Amino acid sequence: MISKHVRKYIEVIIWTAEANGKGRTAGRRQRLRDGVKKQHLRMTELILEAKDAGDWIYRGEGAANLILAYNGSSPDFVGKVLRVQKVKRNGTNCEEVPSDLSIHEGLLWNGDCDLLSAPTREIAEHLYVQHVMSPLLGSNHVDAGVRVLVSRNFLESIQKNVLSQRPSWRVSDADVNTQCDYALLISDHSVFPQALHDEELSISVEIKPKCGFLPCSSYILEEQTVKRSMTRFKLHQTLKLQHKKVSQLSQYDPLDMFSGSKERILKSIKDLFSTPQNNFRVFLNGSLVFGSLGGGKYRTNVRYDRALEDALKFAIQANDGMRTTCFLELVSEAVFRSGLLDRLLEVQKLDVFDIEGAIHAYYDVVSEPCVICNHLGEDKLSGRYSSLHSLPLDESLKIVKEYLIAATAKDLSIMISFRTREKEDPKSPYHVIFHESIGQSFDYKVSFIDLDMKPLGKMMHYYELDQKIVRCCKKIMKNAKPIENSVNVEEKEKEKVINGAQ
Repeated sequence: MISKHVRKYIEVIIWTAEANGKGRTAGRRQRLRDGVKKQHLRMTELILEAKDAGDWIYRGEGAANLILAYNGSSPDFVGKVLRVQKVKRNGTNCEEVPSDLSIHEGLLWNGDCDLLSAPTREIAEHLYVQHVMSPLLGSNHVDAGVRVLVSRNFLESIQKNVLSQRPSWRVSDADVNTQCDYALLISDHSVFPQALHDEELSISVEIKPKCGFLPCSSYILEEQTVKRSMTRFKLHQTLKLQHKKVSQLSQYDPLDMFSGSKERILKSIKDLFSTPQNNFRVFLNGSLVFGSLGGGKYRTNVRYDRALEDALKFAIQANDGMRTTCFLELVSEAVFRSGLLDRLLEVQKLDVFDIEGAIHAYYDVVSEPCVICNHLGEDKLSGRYSSLHSLPLDESLKIVKEYLIAATAKDLSIMISFRTREKEDPKSPYHVIFHESIGQSFDYKVSFIDLDMKPLGKMMHYYELDQKIVRCCKKIMKNAKPIENSVNVEEKEKEKVINGAQ
């Protein structure tokens, strides 16, 4: 007898299979459906219960999800990580969205495997990764994962088990969402699959590259022009420091990472290492050896630097004191050679209008009076946004849709994994880097992770955050000491923000 819980899961899997099978013959779709039904007994075995919670260990977390790594022996889960949804302590979902897509979101994603007909938002988000982000970023570098059933007892046990490992501010902000029926099971990209069985060493780095370009939209107001000369990441750092979300301003500038220059990419990697916050983490065989578990206050010091240097001795054959330097060079070379940042930047640049323009298209999409226009008043409008509000609906939908896709691309992470290669293997599916100074060759692979679909209902939140960031920076710049005339305008603004925040 199949339980109601399992029956619901099977129905969702069948729906997903049918959605992925659109365009196939009716016979092939029926065989696909029958195949899913025949696997229901195995699906029941994949339900995670309270007794399984001890096999999952805390790996880290973001704003909306907790990441757990598998530490057990089941072949279904070896080499996997589990993404568990969080819920804010006030009882609302971390993304503050309903369980189903809204009518307006259905219009937005109507052409993408019909996300509107997905039975749950979770399934729609899964399809979003498969059918929207994967084609844009490259299917070889995107793992959409699979949904697995989780019991409430499992989630409650996980919440208790990981409590002491979570950053205190994350604990204060959100708990595990024990009302969820599913969690997302994906490959652990911090390891090579073969390393799990052959006892090979894998060393990996997770990087949040952030937005790699300066906006040039004509819809940015004159008083907001600091956005044209400083990256969003740099500007946001100031607000985070003021709210004590970080302990110091990061030295990292995304423009270096996305520059295409070997020298500037290496500089960006070293800057991330110096002030990693939650933007740079290193794993050895899947275990964190450097970086934050989820907070933003992590900063490199002698103790952490020494710990990474010692951990690298198992993979990097360099003199003591030089292993970290060699590893950072290795990461930089992989970023440069992969060319994936160029592709990522193209997706980020789908945000053509900036939030200051896209927010007007949003109000046309949801058929509501534009709050922004009402707030700005006639003296600031002067026809600036009338062209946006006179667009046909399909154009407004395109603007908002591309803004949200770009938002996913600006917020994702890149995982780069390495393993030592003793000899050339012509059958290896991986690319190879030879590090000349230490005479070692490494296989490497690059994956995009954290490709969450951004809710349409958060557009106003994005606009308000943008305004808050700029106001904070302008206040600091106003109170900062004058900068010497010989410094150019961009450097002046950067220096003012840094001096004022410190």
